[in-house]
Amino acid sequence: MPGFSPSTIAPQIKKKFAAIKRTVLGNAYDLDISFVSPRQSHHANKTYRAKNKPTNVLSFPFDTSSGQILICPAIAKKEATILGVPMNDYIYFLFIHGLLHLKGFDHGATMEHKEQEYCALFNLKLGNLWHEQ
Repeated sequence: MPGFSPSTIAPQIKKKFAAIKRTVLGNAYDLDISFVSPRQSHHANKTYRAKNKPTNVLSFPFDTSSGQILICPAIAKKEATILGVPMNDYIYFLFIHGLLHLKGFDHGATMEHKEQEYCALFNLKLGNLWHEQ
């Protein structure tokens, strides 16, 4: 998505990503976050998950103290619009979702509870997101 890359993200947004990362994974975790196109998301999803479609977020743990998250802003924008939630808040939610996977969580009630906890902590306006999925 034009205008949404690490080099052009406003400082306050970078600070929020950093604060979320520190809160979920701690200071010592070495994290790379990349914003990718739908084509790049599709390629990574097909290559590493055998799913032939783009996705909103992917997490790749390298080891217990490092990993990577890929977020596709174009897909996030479509989903945020459908859900009626602010795009930036939805991207922060996707980031939290990816971080929880890096921390070892799998989809389910425990992960959703942690997502809700962190989203509330960071004042994300997501409405009834968990009831919509």
